Parts: sequence; C-alpha cells; structure tokens
Amino acid sequence: MKKAEFVQTLAQKAGLSKKDAEVALNATLETIEEALVKGDNVNFIGFGSFSTTQRAARKAKVPGTDKVVDVPATKAVKFKVGKQLKDAVAK
Repeated sequence: MKKAEFVQTLAQKAGLSKKDAEVALNATLETIEEALVKGDNVNFIGFGSFSTTQRAARKAKVPGTDKVVDVPATKAVKFKVGKQLKDAVAK
C-alpha cells in the first residue's frame, strides 16, 4: 500500500477529507520522527513500539572482494511488534 492509498483509506475510516487525512498523517509521522531524534520511545499499546538503538563501529567485508572497510557507529530505528498486531497478522 502506497501513501496515497493509505491516506484515502484513512480518510474513509475517519470520515475526513483526503487533505485533512494527509495533514494528520504527516503530523503523526513528523511527531514520531521528532521523538526518535530526541531519543524518546514511541509506544502504541497493542500495535508496537518505536525506539532507537546505537550500532557500534565495525569492520565489514565487501562482497565479491577481499577488501575490508570500516563501518562507522550509527543510530538506528527499531520497531517491536505489539501482541494485538502480531495476532491479527498471524490469522
């Protein structure tokens, strides 16, 4: 499902115009992004939780060659699926 399809479905389910649904979706995504940038977790009970994790620097081998490169430490986003969503998808 692409964003436009998601916005249309969201608008129908919430009884909003497509424009209002897109504004609400963009605001939601921006809020999640801002919280993660600050290092906060975002939890939706039953759906899942977003958090950040620190990945250590490491050395990696380039596939197909013997070249080894240094991969710098990074911060990454994690998503842990909630029980309700997990059960719904499993059915």
